[in-house]
Amino acid sequence: MKREPILECDVLVLGSGAGGLSAAVTAAAQGLRVIVAEKEDVFGGTTAWSGGWMWIPRNPLATRAGIREDIDAPRTYLKSELGGQFDADKATALLERGPEMIEFFERHTAMRFIDGNRVPDFHTTPGAATGGRSVCAMPFDGKELGPLLHKLREPLSVMTIKGMALASGQDLAHFYRATRSVKSALYVTRRLTAFAWQKLRHGRSMHLVNGNALVARLLKSAADRNVDLRTRAKAIGLLRDDARVTGARVEIDGVVHEVRASRGVVLACGGFPHDVARRASTFAYTPSGKEHWSPAPRSNTGDGIRLGESIGGHFNDSLDAPAAWAPVSLVPQRGGDVAFAHLIERAKPGVIAVTRAGQRFVNEASSYHDFISALLGTTPRGEEVCAWLICDHRFQRRYGLGFSKPVPFPVSSYVNSGYLKRGATLAELAKVCGIDAQGLENTISAYNTYAKDGFDPQFHKGSTPYNRVQGDATHGPNPCLAPIESGPFYAVKLLPGSLGTFAGLATDANARVLDRNDHAIAGLYAVGNDSASMMGGCYPSGGITLGPAMTFGYLAGLSLAGAAHLPTRTGSSSSHQGSMQ
Repeated sequence: MKREPILECDVLVLGSGAGGLSAAVTAAAQGLRVIVAEKEDVFGGTTAWSGGWMWIPRNPLATRAGIREDIDAPRTYLKSELGGQFDADKATALLERGPEMIEFFERHTAMRFIDGNRVPDFHTTPGAATGGRSVCAMPFDGKELGPLLHKLREPLSVMTIKGMALASGQDLAHFYRATRSVKSALYVTRRLTAFAWQKLRHGRSMHLVNGNALVARLLKSAADRNVDLRTRAKAIGLLRDDARVTGARVEIDGVVHEVRASRGVVLACGGFPHDVARRASTFAYTPSGKEHWSPAPRSNTGDGIRLGESIGGHFNDSLDAPAAWAPVSLVPQRGGDVAFAHLIERAKPGVIAVTRAGQRFVNEASSYHDFISALLGTTPRGEEVCAWLICDHRFQRRYGLGFSKPVPFPVSSYVNSGYLKRGATLAELAKVCGIDAQGLENTISAYNTYAKDGFDPQFHKGSTPYNRVQGDATHGPNPCLAPIESGPFYAVKLLPGSLGTFAGLATDANARVLDRNDHAIAGLYAVGNDSASMMGGCYPSGGITLGPAMTFGYLAGLSLAGAAHLPTRTGSSSSHQGSMQ
C-alpha cells in the first residue's frame, strides 16, 4: 500500500480567520514551525468579510489616549450582561491578556490598529462604557502582500460598492454626505477615482479596510515569520497517540498528507453557520435547519467542531443563543440569492421595521443580535420569521436601504430585480409586501406624530449612546428619528440570519479543547467560532467575536510554545524578523 506523504511541523492550524492566524503568528514568533491549512483557495474565512472590530477593554490605544479604566469596570459589564453564562476564568483571560495581545502584535508584527475610543458598548447596564474598548485593523496597502494578495478573500461583494469596501466612521460618513457637502463630495471622488485605477491595474482594490485589512496584516505577519501557508488543504481526520493529538490527515490539492504536529493542532474552521443538520438541532426556530441565512462563507460547515468531537471534544450548545443573530435580506445574484446583513441603516432617521401585521416590534437602532432576538420573540409559532424595513423616498435616496444604494445610484434596478419593493402609497406598498395595510398606515401615522419631535415613547429609538452613534449626527433633535411621509415608499424583507455561530467546542482559558468531564485534550486547541463563545450566547458589544478570537489565538500560541507570557522587546515597533525566545 502506498504511504501518504508526510509533512512535519510543530503546530498545525486548521483555518485562516483571525483566531487561527493569531495562533499561528504567536507560535511562529516563539520559533515554532507552523503550518496553516485552509480548505478554500483563499485565506481569511469570515474575518475577511467582517467589520474587523475587536472588543479589547483596557487596550493600549485607549490608554495612550488617556482612557484608563480599572479591570473591574469591564468585568462588571460582562457580569451584568452574561448573568449565569459569565465565566470568570475566561473573562480574566480576555481582560488581562487582551491588552497584552494588542501590544505584542503592535511591537512584533505587521499589525497596526486604529482606536474605537468613541465606540460605545451596545447596552447601558452596569459597567458599560461609551468608548475606549474597541480596536480595528488600520487600513492596509494590498501591494505589501505581494503574491499573497491573490490568496486573500475579497470583501463580500454585496457589502461593497462594485468591490470597494468602506470603513466605518468618517470614510462611510463622507459617502452619506456626498450630495450635501463639497468636502465629502471631493473625498468620495478621490476614493472612487483611486479605486477605478486600482481595479484596472490590479483587478481589485488595494486600499484594504475592515476585516480584509485585519487578515491581510495577519497574513503579512505570518509570511514574515515563515509560516507555511497552504490553501486547498482540508483536514479529514485528527492523528493522536495514547497521550495527545499529534497532527491531522490533510487533503492538499487532492492528495492526502499525514501532517505531524509535535506540539499540537489548532481548530479554527469558522464554526457551523452552513451546517444545516447542526442548525436544525441547535436553532429552535428552524426545525429543518433551512430557514436561516448567513453571509458567512459557504465553506463554514462545522469541520473543526466535528474533528474535535471525533476524539471526545464536548460540543457546548447550552448558551443563551447558539449564533450571533443578524437581520438579512436576500439579494438576487447569478448563481443564487446572497444574504446581505443589515448592520447600519436601521439606526438612521426615517426607517422603521414592522411585522406582517404592520406593527413595530423593536427599537430599530438596537444591535443586530437584539433585533433578531426580538423578532424571534414576537413571531407566533409556526409562522414565517420575517419583518419589513419601511422608509420613504427621501430616506432611500439619502441613506439607501439594505443592498439598494443611495444617490447617485438609480433605484430602478433594485425594484426591477424584486429586491426593493415600492408603492406610491403606504397601502400600495403593503399590498406588494403582503403586510396588513391598515396596520401599516396606523403604525406610521402614530410614528410620525412623535418622530418630528425626536422622541419614541414606544421603543425609545435613539435613547442610548450606541443608538446615537449609529444614527445621523447631522440630524436633530434625535439622530435616529424622522417622519416617513414623502412617497413613493420602499420596503425590504428581513429574514433571520447570523454573522457566525456561538455554540462550539468547550475550551478552557488557554483555548484547550475540553471533554465532557472538563478535562483538557492534550495537543488540541479551538479558537474563533470553533470554540463555544465566552460570551455565552450574549452580545454585549461590537467586536465580541474577533476580540476573543485574537486573544485566545494568542494564548493558544503561547500555550503550544510552553510560554506563560510572550517576552516583549523594546526598540522599533516595525521589526518583524528574528526569534523572540
